[in-house]
Amino acid sequence: MTKSVLFIHIRPSLVLDISYGPQKNTYFSFPMIFIKKYGTQLLIHLLFWLFFTAVSLFVFTPYYWTENPFLQYFFILVSIVYSNYFILLPFFVKRKWYFLYLLLFAAIAFLATQLYCNVFTRCGCTVLKCLSDYLWQTLVPLLFFSFVWLLFRFIENTEEIEEVKKAHTAMELQFLKNQINPHVLFNNLNTIYAHAIEKPDETPDLILKLSENLQHVLYESHERYVSLSKEIDYIDNYLAFQELRTEGLQTIHYEKNIVPNRLKIAPLLLITIIENAFKHSIPHGSIRLRLVVKEQQLDFFCENSYRPKNEENERTIGLKNLRKRLDLIYKEHYRLEIKQETLFKVHLSIKLTEV
Repeated sequence: MTKSVLFIHIRPSLVLDISYGPQKNTYFSFPMIFIKKYGTQLLIHLLFWLFFTAVSLFVFTPYYWTENPFLQYFFILVSIVYSNYFILLPFFVKRKWYFLYLLLFAAIAFLATQLYCNVFTRCGCTVLKCLSDYLWQTLVPLLFFSFVWLLFRFIENTEEIEEVKKAHTAMELQFLKNQINPHVLFNNLNTIYAHAIEKPDETPDLILKLSENLQHVLYESHERYVSLSKEIDYIDNYLAFQELRTEGLQTIHYEKNIVPNRLKIAPLLLITIIENAFKHSIPHGSIRLRLVVKEQQLDFFCENSYRPKNEENERTIGLKNLRKRLDLIYKEHYRLEIKQETLFKVHLSIKLTEV
């Protein structure tokens, strides 16, 4: 049998789009998308450098153009500014090393000014005189573009939060349909009724499980994060019903290895993988689930038997939606690995945060 392995790790800036039918011409669409996304930033950068260069040249009108110290220093200044913009700011802000960044920022501004003063202008003045006369030519671009970086980062984060809310709302609506759908409720109630005849003493517990799951979907899952323990309780209740409904049709193996914790997780992520397994598993097949939580690392493994040639599109759509939500919420702090062999295997690894 031919084996195919699919490793998925989506970076924050990329969204995988799977479509069918005629494709649009991407040769012209990519530049338009780039201009639409970064056009404002490019315009701000261009206008600043034009204005700043004009002011700096006006200050040094006694110099000839070929001997103008600012023109000689300009490319070094641009290198310093964009090294800060693309490397230093993202690196230190991501790690929240703000104090170290401020120290490095001050050191760069000081050393660059001394370089400008002693190498290019050759004024022969003291350190304080050099700082008072020439510091602004290095400090102004650094401060301005640091502010621009922070501003657009704030805007991007705001847009990402809105995307997360939209994706979360869509997922909530879908799960709400699945849970409140009369057919699903009928199956669950019918399972409870059949069980009540055989084992009436266990019926109240089943009704309580159904009530807890409805409460979790309707009320608790509206938050961006929920307690990991509540999410696991939801999965346990869901599997309890599935074991009763598929008794004699499916073999379910469920294993948990969880250290007591105060971790939180985005709601209704793991259940997407589990529902996908039950939906596409063949009759008299097997489903294996294993959940491991150690420190702040969650690993979830799911294996189910399936027909490789059937329902490929449905599986792709379900996993695409899950992947998009993981990408929006956890960014580089997750890994989703999917293997399609004799069994359909999914491994989701997430670095969780504490409550």
